Amino acid sequence: MTFITFLLFTGFVAFYATWKLRRDQLNTREGYFLGGRSLTGVIIAGSLLLTNISTEHLVGMNGSSYKNGAIIIAWEVTSALALVVAALYFAPRYLKMGLTTIPEFLEKRFDGLTRTLVALLLIISFVATLLPIVLYTGALNIEAIFGISEMLNISQREGIWVTILIVGTIGAAYAIFGGLKMVAYTDTINGFGLLVAGLMVPILALIGIGDGNVLTGLGKVFDNAPEKFNIISRESGVGPGARSAILPFEVLFTGLMVNQIYFWCMHQSIIQRVFGAVNLKEAQKGLLYTGALKILVPLIIVLPGLIGFYYFGESLYGNPDTVYPKLVKMVLPQWLTGFFVAVMMGAILTTFNSTLNSAATVFSLDIFKKYLQKDASDKKLVVMGKWTSALLAIFAIGIAPYVANAPEGLYQLLQQLNGIFFIPIASVIIAGFLFPKVSAAGAKIGLLFGLLFYILTYFAFKVNLHFVHIWGIEFVLNLIIMHLASWALPKEPRFKMQDAGVLDLKPWKYAKTFSFFLVAVTIILYLFLGNV
Repeated sequence: MTFITFLLFTGFVAFYATWKLRRDQLNTREGYFLGGRSLTGVIIAGSLLLTNISTEHLVGMNGSSYKNGAIIIAWEVTSALALVVAALYFAPRYLKMGLTTIPEFLEKRFDGLTRTLVALLLIISFVATLLPIVLYTGALNIEAIFGISEMLNISQREGIWVTILIVGTIGAAYAIFGGLKMVAYTDTINGFGLLVAGLMVPILALIGIGDGNVLTGLGKVFDNAPEKFNIISRESGVGPGARSAILPFEVLFTGLMVNQIYFWCMHQSIIQRVFGAVNLKEAQKGLLYTGALKILVPLIIVLPGLIGFYYFGESLYGNPDTVYPKLVKMVLPQWLTGFFVAVMMGAILTTFNSTLNSAATVFSLDIFKKYLQKDASDKKLVVMGKWTSALLAIFAIGIAPYVANAPEGLYQLLQQLNGIFFIPIASVIIAGFLFPKVSAAGAKIGLLFGLLFYILTYFAFKVNLHFVHIWGIEFVLNLIIMHLASWALPKEPRFKMQDAGVLDLKPWKYAKTFSFFLVAVTIILYLFLGNV
């Protein structure tokens, strides 16, 4: 029954997405890389949610909330604020320029070398951090629930290898043969599946704890460890112990929002859905709907960890990333397990294939066409994108098994590694929009300074600061360095944004109202859960 329900849902997703794409032109640049600029708000929101939420959240964040409490929720709810910024400020400007990639903006604003440097950093960040961790946490979850090693009579390590290989191959196939639109459709279906299946885990657990009453069950979980529900951390982000702190509250006012604005407003795998929107109205809808979903998502990726503490106590503190799989196996009936595993695989696939598609887009348009074959046809670029996806998938599959045993948990490891790339790129893009005096030379010097600063302070000298504080300091220093370099070096003509005339730029009439609602809910949430 488990295997049948797994096959039914997985098969339905593949069939539906393939059927929807039967008439699409996938051999053109816009058709393959941007879904023909035809994505609507609901499709964008579903795709954004699943591109972001994967098993590194389900496993890693629930593992962290089990051990450290609900403070990890900040990564999610502050995303709503960044999505407001994306909808009201960045989306109108991106769509006005008719962009396909983020590095393309950097060439328009600065020069070709800045575009190339950022394109290379993006590809390295995709392959070295996100893709392997997504594959590993996905394999860990599926192995724990599905028992691949027992089924095949092999060791657990070999079972994880086999799962990584299968999931990576299927994810690559989606990205290679279907392009962005295939990715977006599979994301949306799996997104709704994840919401349903993900909510069932805490609901069924609370029903069991509360003898049939969800609220009674929640009360018991709360009474068992009320301090776990407080979302304001008392940890210090400065001095001894700061490096091992999970998320001190003060980092919300230093580097956290810089990271969130980069991820939701500038990260290629996220913003590519906005580039593929049918118009500005639908792009803003998609971004703001995603903001609402991100406020609800902690019910799936934080609450189960708190329930796990009720069941397991401190017995799994040594290996918190096993909490969520164990909880799923405990509370889900057998006939639902197959559906849940299919949704888990969908969550892995969607983040994996979305990232592959974005990496292929960046390489094909920002490197191959610019340096290797300037007169490449659309068909040639699509072929190159497919080969890029295939090679990066093979590389990520090879690295994935080696990310195990992260000392502070897998989600924390992902964030620490992301800091190498995210903040330098964010500072250059923000300078490109907000500071017209920053030149191309200044941008390149700031980019290289940012890379070296984070690697030296956090990994080499191991300064006693939380890594998110280092992000904040780095961001400010990057901007100062860019301004000083731009002042000292020869001046360049000022950039003037041109309307490419690609899309209807009429905004959604409820965009500002919806944005105010998201900001208010985020503040109320912190006021309410910050006093537990």
